[in-house]
Amino acid sequence: MNTKISKIALSTTLAMVVAGCGQKASQSAAPEEAKVKAPVAADETSRNLDIWPKLDIAVKQDDAIEKRVSDILATMTLEQKVAQMIQPEIRDITIEDMRKYGFGSYLNGGGAFPNNNKQSTPQDWIKLAEDMYQASIDDSVDGSNIPTMWGTDAVHGHNNVVGATLFPHNIGLGAANNSDLIEKIAAITATEVMVTGIDWVFAPTVAVVRDDRWGRTYEGYSEDPDIVRDYSAAIVKGLQGHADGDFLSDKRVISTVKHFIGDGGTEKGDDQGDNIASEQELFDIHAQGYVGGLSAGSQSVMASFNSWHGEKNHGSKYLLTDVLKTQMGFDGFVVGDWNGHGQVKGCTNESCAQAVNAGLDIFMVPTAAWKPLYENTIAQVNSGEIAMSRIDDAVARILRVKIRAGLFEKPSPAKRPFSGKTELIGAKEHRDVARQAVRESLVLLKNKGNILPLSPKQHILMAGDGADNIGKQSGGWTITWQGTNNTNDDFPGGTSIYDGINEQVSEAGGKVTLSADGSFSEKPDVAIVVFGEDPYAEGHGDRDNLDYQRGEKSDLALLTSLQQQGIPVVAVFISGRPMWVNAELNASDAFVAAWLPGSEGDGVAEVILANADGSVQNDFVGKLSFSWPKAPDQTTVNRHDAEYSPLLPYGFGLQYGDENVLADDLEDTVKVDLSKAAELKLFTGQMHKPWLMTLMSGEELLSITSNTHQVGALSYRTIDKVVQEDARKLSFDGSENAGVRISSFGSFREDLRSQLEVSAVLSFEANVMQRPSGKVMLSMLCEGEGEPECAGRIDITEQINELAPNSWEKITVDLQCFKQAGMSFADLHTPFELTTDGTMELGLSEIKLVPNAVASATLSCQ
Repeated sequence: MNTKISKIALSTTLAMVVAGCGQKASQSAAPEEAKVKAPVAADETSRNLDIWPKLDIAVKQDDAIEKRVSDILATMTLEQKVAQMIQPEIRDITIEDMRKYGFGSYLNGGGAFPNNNKQSTPQDWIKLAEDMYQASIDDSVDGSNIPTMWGTDAVHGHNNVVGATLFPHNIGLGAANNSDLIEKIAAITATEVMVTGIDWVFAPTVAVVRDDRWGRTYEGYSEDPDIVRDYSAAIVKGLQGHADGDFLSDKRVISTVKHFIGDGGTEKGDDQGDNIASEQELFDIHAQGYVGGLSAGSQSVMASFNSWHGEKNHGSKYLLTDVLKTQMGFDGFVVGDWNGHGQVKGCTNESCAQAVNAGLDIFMVPTAAWKPLYENTIAQVNSGEIAMSRIDDAVARILRVKIRAGLFEKPSPAKRPFSGKTELIGAKEHRDVARQAVRESLVLLKNKGNILPLSPKQHILMAGDGADNIGKQSGGWTITWQGTNNTNDDFPGGTSIYDGINEQVSEAGGKVTLSADGSFSEKPDVAIVVFGEDPYAEGHGDRDNLDYQRGEKSDLALLTSLQQQGIPVVAVFISGRPMWVNAELNASDAFVAAWLPGSEGDGVAEVILANADGSVQNDFVGKLSFSWPKAPDQTTVNRHDAEYSPLLPYGFGLQYGDENVLADDLEDTVKVDLSKAAELKLFTGQMHKPWLMTLMSGEELLSITSNTHQVGALSYRTIDKVVQEDARKLSFDGSENAGVRISSFGSFREDLRSQLEVSAVLSFEANVMQRPSGKVMLSMLCEGEGEPECAGRIDITEQINELAPNSWEKITVDLQCFKQAGMSFADLHTPFELTTDGTMELGLSEIKLVPNAVASATLSCQ
């Protein structure tokens, strides 16, 4: 076995999983149908509604509510109806906009705050909620008094609000596998959300993750649909209340099961990519969260960015209407994701009749696009492109949910029972539950010589950049969207992992030395090293394999250094997914998968430290809800696969006293198959997804929408090199720095470290029509936390001047040159930027990354 785990050890591991190993998940195996099948085409002939069940939904239709919906609808104008279907973002509308248009709902996106202030207080949030509500029921301008709803992404607690209780991200909660705990967490989240006057939460996420390269892996509870189904029901009940109890009472919020459907199963784990599962597999694996959450009565569903067999879900009538609404019987509303309608074929952010006709009820439309979208939708109804019956159905669904939620009768946001009770934000009893969740989410992967639990009477060195870093341990969707640019001061009431260790050790008479780089003046008895992934969210976290710190390995160097000094090492690994850490496992005596524990880092100390008398405080109970890979490219290893050979299987997790399984000689070398390396095309007459071309001059940026453009010092036009319009001509007048940039869609980070491993070059063809009068800079840009600029910039003026004039010639630049200039290929969002501050005329064509070409590069840095 190339992982070098003995057959005996692996047999022991598997036996432990089969026996349950204290794992609740083992009591409910995934359905046999969840086994991986070869995908089939999703054309009309393969569609089979019989695959989808008629759900027994706990919340039944009520005749009185339906009559009230009809009565309200009968009084509404088309403009008022369409306004109910528009959901703008708080940064893009004013109170007066709400008064004039009467939007049915609005949201705050990740990193959006009242007054644009990250440190906004709960009172600031309440004031905005109250002002928006009062404007919505003011009928003096728009003639409508229908109350609006505020929706927010409270995905691991009320994570946009400073001081809120932050729970472990979903991947950690999946390892805990405790539905009762999950319901408590959801109820606490609802309470803290309601303190700020908000009505509606965009949770739970019920993605069943099948490829751990996906940047949203940590938003999934498990690779197994059973946990996801059960958790979905529990969270909906915790947020909304039980259908036969306090359903949507004044202590509950509206929930959203998301993202419909298949976002966890895209090809290569590509965020917003294509899911090519068969329809049976789409139901068996990816729909189980909807079976659980909708049956429990969730009132809204969010459409997904992904496609199913090439068709964007936001525009799929089959999925949104035929499957979800008609067959499964969902009578709430479908809300879009962040301008997701704009990705539907034939649509833009400002116009998308296709999404409405497909069954989308609410457009989530941040930015100023909301106004033309509103106007265009009205025009499309008037022209017959959208049937009035479809508008009436959408608005009826919105009104139905608002009536069920009591929004017409409840007091205004500032006067509701929890509003303004700021003592509930981060309350001790809430943090106690979060700490329990941390304890139950930890998974012990290795415990050589039963080194854990540690005596708190020892001298303990706390090392690693995650030891005293609440932001890192909380991950993405934490105050800011990406979870970056936070300090411990942004988490009042929270505790780092160091805080928890230090408190207990100090009370027991031991000693803790905090040293991120592992240096010390007095040799410790043991080292706890806390390290792992830096925060990210959505596509910014997409990776092309699971090798941790690929090409860098600074954390491995720290672990190795401590061991070489004779210091036992306990590794606490912070991550949003299982990763290939064989080398780090080898360099650790104990290894704990801590996932992303949130604001209550002291929960870690309550498991890995013994009591002062040596007895166990809390045993490990967490079990892997994701299989752990044995190789960096083993990214799609999932329970019930036909061929299943992970390093550690689903359900694995040691407890104190268990025999250690992992030896110190796991295979830790990476083998790169250069023969499989292929060109990465950026521009070859047309742009290749996910890359977009932008023009820039000074501070001005311009997206390309025509074959000619003028922006500041730069003129742009398409030209012919071999065939029609297969090249671009750039003319610079020298009045300011200007250029062209190729970036990923939304400037998402892309992991292109593989291009370094295959000795790739950045290659482009240039035609010098007028030589440059100033410097020509070729750059790659990346995203680095806390840095003013993360980039590699190279002066290629000499190389441009050496080209023969008025002829097409190739320039190739070794990617190592960009790395040496400061480029991080793990976080790349712009692989090509060419700028000059002088005059120049230049043709560009055939821009790509070419493997195995360093030997003949125009500019090499090997």
